Amino acid sequence: MKRSVIETVLGAVVLLMAGIFLFYGYKTADVKKISGYEITADFSGIGGLAVGDDVQISGVKVGSVTNVMLDSETYLARVKMSIEPSIRLPEDTAALISSESLLGGKYLALEPGASEEIIPAGGRVPYTQAPQNLEQLLGQFIFSMQGADEKTE
Repeated sequence: MKRSVIETVLGAVVLLMAGIFLFYGYKTADVKKISGYEITADFSGIGGLAVGDDVQISGVKVGSVTNVMLDSETYLARVKMSIEPSIRLPEDTAALISSESLLGGKYLALEPGASEEIIPAGGRVPYTQAPQNLEQLLGQFIFSMQGADEKTE
């Protein structure tokens, strides 16, 4: 009987500690839904971009990815994002998918243009660039180095 009470108390302590860690993680992660207006961008590939990933301008978070889907007519990946209401994007804004590091972690980078016209809510970013595939880049580098070696021989 005594062993069962100890196991019950120990189990309760473990669950309490797990709850405290979850609460602390939620509070320190600054998890908040960005409210604002939604716009879309079409990409030939998204390379691991997912719902919840950041949307940034000059490294500053201005929104988040809210949906990723395949356009059945164009077969392009359509990314829907929510942008803070205070950010007004010019009509000639460009969007590109970037990596935070070599280990992964994607974000959508916006590069505002110089147009006077603003992308309205529900509008579309006209210029996009899919992420670079690391394997393709390494392959190009290796083949370019082989070509340089052959020229020097």
